[in-house]
Amino acid sequence: MSKIRNVAVQMDHVSTIRIAGDSTFAMGLEAQARGYKLFHYTPDRLSMRDGVVQAVVEPMILRDVEGDHFELGPRETVNLADMDVVLLRQDPPFDMGYITSTHLLERVHPKTLVVNDPAWVRNSPEKIFVTEFPDLMPKTLISRDPAIIAAFRAEVGDIILKPLYGNGGAGVFHIKPDDRNMSSLLETFAQMYREPYIAQEYLASVRAGDKRIILIDGEPVGAINRVPAEHDSRSNMHVGGRAEHSELTAREKEICARIGPSLKARGFILVGIDVIGDVMTEINVTSPTGLREIRNFGGADIASLFWDAVESKRV
Repeated sequence: MSKIRNVAVQMDHVSTIRIAGDSTFAMGLEAQARGYKLFHYTPDRLSMRDGVVQAVVEPMILRDVEGDHFELGPRETVNLADMDVVLLRQDPPFDMGYITSTHLLERVHPKTLVVNDPAWVRNSPEKIFVTEFPDLMPKTLISRDPAIIAAFRAEVGDIILKPLYGNGGAGVFHIKPDDRNMSSLLETFAQMYREPYIAQEYLASVRAGDKRIILIDGEPVGAINRVPAEHDSRSNMHVGGRAEHSELTAREKEICARIGPSLKARGFILVGIDVIGDVMTEINVTSPTGLREIRNFGGADIASLFWDAVESKRV
């Protein structure tokens, strides 16, 4: 029998999510079906007093009903050490607020199982962690030096330029060799971000789709292909990308086999990787999505597989 009773979910407010494609919602529904009691809180309600990590939570009941998908009970302050599991599921940006929450949650993990492991989430930024596998990636540069970025563009031609710690396709630009806007764009980035940016070789195969592959405990369990809209280079579904059924290719299985041991070593239970053509562009460890889309296209019930994995670590 599972030893899980109470699950706290650190997330963006439940009222803001789109349930049709929200993986946190899918995981919450499955947890609820298993008899776990859910508690909802947003990152701003996390605190530490005299070494005790607390959160102001609300009991949460979920319903798979558009427009009526949640019910929250009265607020109470709880010691997160009294929870069985904390789901670390708010979306990036991966800023100092996010990093601070990982430091606090690290104080209760692993007695309270935090998923994913907060220390390794902090030490594995999604666009940097992937660079541990350079032979599996497109040509990639991390820099904020305009001259170095210009030289990279001159070498590879078409590039994608994006914030290093962004998410959801925000701030992603396709810069062609004849595009005269790059200098202006870099000036804008310099005003917006203190960190380096990431430049990658543009992959024309993205027009056929950017595949999201979900791994549980380092093993692939499902995939969905995300096809960009006609006039957009981004495949993210909330900006117009179209989801379609997909199976893993031999190359994608090879990529998963290569990275699987590193995911397991870091205690990453739920991970989503992005593959375009034959190369991997990101390893998503903060709040990977795609669970509901994979299920809708007849794939595995990954929310159930996820909780099976979590239960196995609580025995």
